[in-house]
Amino acid sequence: MSEEEHKCPPCPAGLPGWLATFGDLMSLLMCFFVLLLSFSEMDVLKFKQLAGSMREAFGVQNQVKVQDIPKGTSIIAQEFSPGRPEPTPLNEVRQMTLNNTMQSLDIRTEEGESEISDKQAGETAEQLRQMLEELEAKAEAEAKEEAVEFAAALRQEIGQGSVEVDTDGKKIVIRVKEKGSFASGSAELKFAYIPIIAKIRDVLLNVSGKVAIEGHSDNIPVSGGRYESNWGLSTSRALAVGHELFADPRIDQARFTVIGFADTKPLAPNNTAENRSTNRRVEIIIQKGNDPEALEKLKTQGEGDQDFGPLEPQEVF
Repeated sequence: MSEEEHKCPPCPAGLPGWLATFGDLMSLLMCFFVLLLSFSEMDVLKFKQLAGSMREAFGVQNQVKVQDIPKGTSIIAQEFSPGRPEPTPLNEVRQMTLNNTMQSLDIRTEEGESEISDKQAGETAEQLRQMLEELEAKAEAEAKEEAVEFAAALRQEIGQGSVEVDTDGKKIVIRVKEKGSFASGSAELKFAYIPIIAKIRDVLLNVSGKVAIEGHSDNIPVSGGRYESNWGLSTSRALAVGHELFADPRIDQARFTVIGFADTKPLAPNNTAENRSTNRRVEIIIQKGNDPEALEKLKTQGEGDQDFGPLEPQEVF
């Protein structure tokens, strides 16, 4: 056989026709898979779980950061909605952790750190205790100083026995006795006693703290009249004193509470006429020690020293 019989014919110029068909087919396949990917639903949580399973199985990818908010698919939207269901956040809170199988952070402390924390907590508690003691001492000192002011303003009435001024720790107690203030079985202030209430009111304008007006009686039941019991009588007398104090618009009524105790808080046993007269009274009690700035400082410091552990989902929802 000659060389001419085995010689290949010359190739035509340009690409063969089948290659164009093959290129179209590849383009269509790529578009098909891109559409499948765009219609698919990516679940970040499942993806992280799958990555963790692969890490455990093949020993690769040592750390998987779980930072994304877990999401799930609404069953109602998936089964009944004509559109594509959107992932919705789950009702749980997860902390950032490098181990996707952990439910919460495991806080480890070096040896000795626990002792330091306990020491700091003890020092903080001691500081708070000292601050509270200082506030208590300051309130008691203020109560004594302002009680002296009340006593000076009511010196004449105290000498006549119609008013008493006393202190009880952080409290200033002004006792309006029944003598000269109310008629027997009545809750109407006598006209001659109104100037005394005005003197008390003038001092109250310059004194801070919450004020309680308390009515008290003896244990003798009320007979006849407009009051059915000592409860009504003691409360009405406290209200009468309060209304007279409120006659000055400068008085902040939000500071006041008015209450009647009947014969439940006697100063002396109700066994003599003199003791029963002592128990029939209206007390104006000024509570000291409510320093807003100091209390806010204590609150701020206490909140700063609180140490909260890891929250579990069931503790939040």
